[in-house]
Amino acid sequence: MSRFVDRVVLHAAGGEGGNGCASVHKEKFKPLGGPDGGNGGNGGDVVLVVDSNVHTLLDFHFRPHATGGNGKQGQGSMRHGAAGAPLELKVPDGTVVMTEDGEVIADLVGEGTRLIAAQGGRGGLGNAALASKARKAPGFALLGEPGERRDLVLELKSVADVGLVGFPSAGKSSLIAVLSAARPKIADYPFTTLVPNLGVVTAGETVFTVADVPGLIPGASQGKGLGLDFLRHIERCAVLVHVIDCATYEPDRDPISDIDTLERELALYTPSLGSDLAERPRMVVLNKIDIPEGREMAEFVEAELKERGLPVFKVSTASREGLRELTFAMGKVVEDYRAAKPVEESTRVVLRPRAVNETDFTVEPDPETPGGFIVRGDRPERWVRQTYFGNSEAVGYLADRLARLGVEETLAKMGAEPGCAVTIGEMTFDWEPTTPAGIALTMEVRGEDPRLDRSDRISAAERKHARRVRRGLVGEEEDDEE
Repeated sequence: MSRFVDRVVLHAAGGEGGNGCASVHKEKFKPLGGPDGGNGGNGGDVVLVVDSNVHTLLDFHFRPHATGGNGKQGQGSMRHGAAGAPLELKVPDGTVVMTEDGEVIADLVGEGTRLIAAQGGRGGLGNAALASKARKAPGFALLGEPGERRDLVLELKSVADVGLVGFPSAGKSSLIAVLSAARPKIADYPFTTLVPNLGVVTAGETVFTVADVPGLIPGASQGKGLGLDFLRHIERCAVLVHVIDCATYEPDRDPISDIDTLERELALYTPSLGSDLAERPRMVVLNKIDIPEGREMAEFVEAELKERGLPVFKVSTASREGLRELTFAMGKVVEDYRAAKPVEESTRVVLRPRAVNETDFTVEPDPETPGGFIVRGDRPERWVRQTYFGNSEAVGYLADRLARLGVEETLAKMGAEPGCAVTIGEMTFDWEPTTPAGIALTMEVRGEDPRLDRSDRISAAERKHARRVRRGLVGEEEDDEE
């Protein structure tokens, strides 16, 4: 027996990027032909794709973990690693993607709509890509990044034009069954419908969809019954139709009180997409007029409902009386709604641009380490993950990148002392300033530079003399006499 699932938690993980390769080209008469290590391949993304043939999130209920393919490692002779295969997951039309805190990331509407749920990691650069004028033959390569890991909540909100609401056993499922080809379960006991039903209805040249939810009861907004759990499926509807049982045997119920109760529960419902259900057009269907008591009750309350400005339709799903008028009235409201919004709904992705003055990192004191600091930011944390700390040249390259970004200067301004613990990502370092800016800011006496105390450092005049000797402009002894 098939199951209907409209809310799941997806654990998505992008594939890992392949490592770069550190290689030197070798061939006959060219033992050192330069670096030729290839780049690692990027990891595969986890992508959500809207498919009109999928109507439930059941697959994610049984398989909540999804991982993209890993990228391959680069090789010598400039051979780059293959990229990891992306993993495409099919979701129903109308799926809303949220964080675990309820923050909406995207609203997926329309066949073929795509969203990257988890991005694959970048492949590491090989030493050929790292070569520069200052570093002509790097003896290291960058590691591949791990893929992005995200826990996402997928919530299905059916894309329907007409939403049916009403008490249990009011006849909503019967109404969908006679208006469309849908065949929901129908019985004479409350809460026969346990999942939302969706049917396609044709009224002349207008084709629209009708959805119902399990019956609402008083106190649904506090969690009673089943209706509140499925009200999300009528958030997109153009019109809401109250289906009223005019032949109920419950002594404390009548059509007017039923409508007031339904309106009260709808008003207490807060849609996650920000659209208020109270603003939607309303229609009232007085059902079961094939029963004499039901017809009498419908005629008794019809005038009062019309005074409220509500369109009223007296129908019988058993004898099909009044269904044609109801169908065309629904189609007219749907046409008017579509004409007022001619632009077809598309994917709504929430963008959060960075501020103009926002930096790529932040530095803050480490509460667990006295005198220590924590550096946070996508770029420095990514660079640390890409570094192989078993290679001193790779560590030096990381230090140069962090210095160019301004991390060292910021640490010095915040009072960092040489040797203090600095944490970036999962790594903790003993900070030693290496750039002129960092050393100058940690000097105790202005104008002193510890690097000038090295005995092996030559002066500018000595460097000029060496260059003149190499060019043959002057002999060593002649220049010494000068």
